[in-house]
Amino acid sequence: MVPTDDGASPAPLDRAVLERIQSRFAGRRLFGAVDLVEEGKLYLRVELAGDYYPGDVSARFEIRWYRNDDFTVHYQEERQESVWKCRWDRHPSSHNVRDHFHPPPDASRANAEDAQWPQDHRDVCRLALDYVEERIETLWERQ
Repeated sequence: MVPTDDGASPAPLDRAVLERIQSRFAGRRLFGAVDLVEEGKLYLRVELAGDYYPGDVSARFEIRWYRNDDFTVHYQEERQESVWKCRWDRHPSSHNVRDHFHPPPDASRANAEDAQWPQDHRDVCRLALDYVEERIETLWERQ
């Protein structure tokens, strides 16, 4: 899952912020791998440790951060029979205001919701992590 360029920011990507996020996430038990990837455009791929999830799940974040503080934080879970994903965005958009959320289960453009996100990358990451922690709790409760 390489983040899509649909509505991408006109600003250049901010490698320094992505490296700070990488440094902050590296070594935490929740994350299995945290890597800067350059496939087309630079992004940070954060693999979540599978033992936090019930059953056989592969989950990851893919993050792009731009020099004007636009961003895309894409979360995706994959199971053998399904994919569940959502996305937090700040970028120019023809379908919503600059800050918006693509809700699960498919993060579709058609269901995007206007939102308001913090400016600082640390706060945006905390918001996304809190959301995923709630998601993980929900998955365990359904067992």
